[in-house]
Amino acid sequence: MIAYDLQCDNGHRFEGWFEDAGAYEKQRRQGHLNCPVCNSEEVVRVPSTFAIKGIKGGAARPAKAHSAAEAAVVAQAVMEYVERQFDNVGPDFTSEALKIHYGVSEPRNIRGTSTAREEETLRQEGVEFFKVPLPHPTPDKPDPPESDN
Repeated sequence: MIAYDLQCDNGHRFEGWFEDAGAYEKQRRQGHLNCPVCNSEEVVRVPSTFAIKGIKGGAARPAKAHSAAEAAVVAQAVMEYVERQFDNVGPDFTSEALKIHYGVSEPRNIRGTSTAREEETLRQEGVEFFKVPLPHPTPDKPDPPESDN
């Protein structure tokens, strides 16, 4: 896997993960890349801040600090993107992920919940997944499940 820093034509920066450089190029050519904040399809790779050397070989300049409000907007946009683009399989996440991994089901983006034991099974089977922290529960909402993948 390779992670690239990306930016849309509206200046929103975000990260994209790809199998390899060829996968990035293919998705770019086919118009499958879009900004999770504004949904713009005009997306380009930008240099990573940790890969840019300062003047005379000095340390890289740190990325611009973002306000809590900006971070909340991005987090909300990412959650909305995941809700739109990933099938919610709920508590069947582990079984669906294994079916996709072994070719029983068609590959697709899925999201759902899993237990720590199920996550260990996925790791042992070589299934790649990532956990998304759930928002804090509010008084009028029940506690969220253990994790959301």
